[in-house]
Amino acid sequence: MALVLYNTLSHQKEPFRPMQPDSVGMYACGPTVYDFAHIGNARMAVVFDLLYRVLRRRYARVTYVRNITDVDDKIIDAAKRNGEAIDSLTARTAAAYQEHMQALGVQPPTMQPRATQHIAEMIAMIETLVVRGNAYDSDGTVLFHVPSDPNYGALSRQDRDGMIAGARVEVASYKRDPADFVLWKPSTPEQPGWDSPWGRGRPGWHIECSAMAEKYLGRTFDIHGGGQDLIFPHHENEIAQSRCAHDGAPLARTWVHNGFITVRGEKMAKSVGNVVTANDLLQRHDGETIRLTLLSAHYRQGLDWTDEVIEQSKKALDRWYRAAGDAAPGEPDPEFLAALDDDLNTPQAIARLHGLADRGMAGDAGAQAALKGSAAVMGVLAKGAEAWFRGGAGAGEADIDALIAQRAAAKKARNFAEADRIRAELEARKIVLEDSAKGTTWRRA
Repeated sequence: MALVLYNTLSHQKEPFRPMQPDSVGMYACGPTVYDFAHIGNARMAVVFDLLYRVLRRRYARVTYVRNITDVDDKIIDAAKRNGEAIDSLTARTAAAYQEHMQALGVQPPTMQPRATQHIAEMIAMIETLVVRGNAYDSDGTVLFHVPSDPNYGALSRQDRDGMIAGARVEVASYKRDPADFVLWKPSTPEQPGWDSPWGRGRPGWHIECSAMAEKYLGRTFDIHGGGQDLIFPHHENEIAQSRCAHDGAPLARTWVHNGFITVRGEKMAKSVGNVVTANDLLQRHDGETIRLTLLSAHYRQGLDWTDEVIEQSKKALDRWYRAAGDAAPGEPDPEFLAALDDDLNTPQAIARLHGLADRGMAGDAGAQAALKGSAAVMGVLAKGAEAWFRGGAGAGEADIDALIAQRAAAKKARNFAEADRIRAELEARKIVLEDSAKGTTWRRA
């Protein structure tokens, strides 16, 4: 079965056919490193990690580029609020992002270019746009002139008034048109800046991705992705400036966007106080549980984050680990792979994993191996069953084992009240005891 992806540009599912028969180029917009990634950022990283895994099963070479934006007004503002040097802030938050994504099973992309290391490429692209009449200098601010691109708006399919409102454009005297957007802006002495033909300044956000994508993937590549919130204005602006700088060549052939996350039915917002970060979640849940929750809804649909949804994922993983046992990973199940080939239909793929678990629980060794192999494509069941159920307890294991030994001694002495007290103490610490003829084992609830 061919891999089929929904192309935001055409608004339909299409068989995926790379430009080169056995090679794929993919770019996804990465983090702006001024704070911990929230679960919306994490969903994007996990979705495109899954697509990366699927592509690597099919093609000999997959070049996946996910950038790091380390020069941005949000970074400048956050550093000022924190009383922290910008380099210190970006280094700290970028390291935290890598650590948190690794905990969610997100594999490193092929390349992770940083914006500050590609200023020369951005300046060169801006110069080309100015020479071609698609951009202009207005007292040190360089802007892309939107009316110069007659195809502007094809991705988002918004009318002009809608695009201006959606971009929250700044009405400024230095603009020739209200929809024009910044490619380069002046920097004050205390702000980060680089020398350019238009004076000391820094790039706008949109030009960063266009320049880095061209450097590592060429003028046109196979897949460009990100969250739905990036369709407009970010991706629309990327398309316009790249197409005009590259003689009309399209930036990407297939555009893939994941849906939004709400928290108990509300949009995440600092003003509401409901922003959930990956860092917060990893204090309370295993990364595999968070990952499976992020994949539990189809990537193009919204996902409402609740305690109940993450608990369902934890129960599913508990069951799958029991069903797979110590089986070695086998070949992934064909029906499971077919579900992922159908525009990453993770709900259908998860349903197939449940079916394999049913058979595995009944002792079907083939189903156990297929469950392990299929789950590996999804990026879960990466631990041994014992490690999973003990929850990475680390140094706490000695204390737990000591209490279990004390309980065994109490039972042997027929001091059942003490044995029950110890069980209750462990249950309060979310430690579940399982007694059998071979003795007592434990796992984290």
